[in-house]
Amino acid sequence: MRAYDLILKKRNGKILEKEEIDFFINGFVNNEIPDYQVSALLMAIYFNGLTKRETIDLTMAIVNSGDIIDLSEIQGITVDKHSTGGVGDKISLVVLPLVSSLGIPVAKISGRGLGHTGGTIDKLESIEGFKTQLSKEKFVANVNKYKMAITSQSADITPGDRKLYALRDVTATVDSIPLIASSIMSKKIASGAMRIVLDVKVGSGAFLKTIDEAKELARLMVDIGNGLNRKTFAVITDMNQPLGYEVGNANEIKEAVKVLSGQGAVDETTVALTIASYMAILGGAFDNFDIAYRNLQDLILSGTALNKFKELIVIQGGRPDFIDDFNLLPQSKYNISVKSDEEGYVNSINAEKVGLAAMMLGAGRKTKNDLIDHSAGITMIKKVGDRGEKNEELCILHTNFLNSSEAAHIIKKSYVIEKEFNKKMQYIYDIIQ
Repeated sequence: MRAYDLILKKRNGKILEKEEIDFFINGFVNNEIPDYQVSALLMAIYFNGLTKRETIDLTMAIVNSGDIIDLSEIQGITVDKHSTGGVGDKISLVVLPLVSSLGIPVAKISGRGLGHTGGTIDKLESIEGFKTQLSKEKFVANVNKYKMAITSQSADITPGDRKLYALRDVTATVDSIPLIASSIMSKKIASGAMRIVLDVKVGSGAFLKTIDEAKELARLMVDIGNGLNRKTFAVITDMNQPLGYEVGNANEIKEAVKVLSGQGAVDETTVALTIASYMAILGGAFDNFDIAYRNLQDLILSGTALNKFKELIVIQGGRPDFIDDFNLLPQSKYNISVKSDEEGYVNSINAEKVGLAAMMLGAGRKTKNDLIDHSAGITMIKKVGDRGEKNEELCILHTNFLNSSEAAHIIKKSYVIEKEFNKKMQYIYDIIQ
């Protein structure tokens, strides 16, 4: 078998066999197939696509390129969720304690952020003492005892995906639906998840900009999960403005507490309860969405969910004091007000620009080796549908950089303010199962 023959086969629109895909991924990971040949295959896939069967085979080839976490020692049906990434997306921080409050084991393996999208692990490291790296033994023990644990992804999981993504990033092949699907699902499968809820973001702050693209990706990922005996649901959610009012690591920890206290923004609370409801259904607690949703609302209103979040912090070495005093979270030196140049209604906010502005303030990474400033971020004062006067505050920038004029300019340009409000608010677009 030769790499050249497989490139030619896919270039000509033919279907690759499982053994051929395994050969290619193994050869790439073991440095037996050079980057230029892998780049050629990626481009052939970009133009000719993959069948569902090929995508499943590619997913498993990537899974088998590294360690596979065995969660069979966990009692019960483990449930996990994954977001395709957005701005202000702190849903994992809410659903983990919420779903585990029902007695459903949530074994969460998360990553760090890169670019304008934040990472759950970065956010949790805003909490003093919180341990984001657990041994497998501690991870399993915590899930069995407390029904929840979260840890950072090991470098030994899906090395094939990391190598492929590095090439996709420099060969203009990132936005291939089959390659995106296999990348996301390989990490979930290798992490041991048996039931998966996918939060597929769509809009200006998401990787996917259109509903049709989001549905195509969601359908394919659900098919992959179900085809590999991992029951999978996908929820397509809005990312045409930042989710909630806070962007940035410590900021988003604070807002997660507000959601779990029943004081969260409507958009964020709706998305969190929807995701959590489908996790609860997959975990066997309910068989009806509306009943699940109402029960989860009750867990928030009773204080049970917030107490579970406190418990998570304590068992992973963190100090929960900040829940009663947000000043104990990292604080920025400068808090800069950005004001409107005109009066009217906010008809749209380009979430990607808000995310880029937050990154420039220190909240995100341009490269994977950049350091995160946990205190940096943005507090949104005006969101879509709000009316404001000229010189009224739109948002507040939090940073330790003395000069933040460029970030302020970018975020001001992200707002579209008009005399009339002409948008229909929608947070959930579709459910794929």
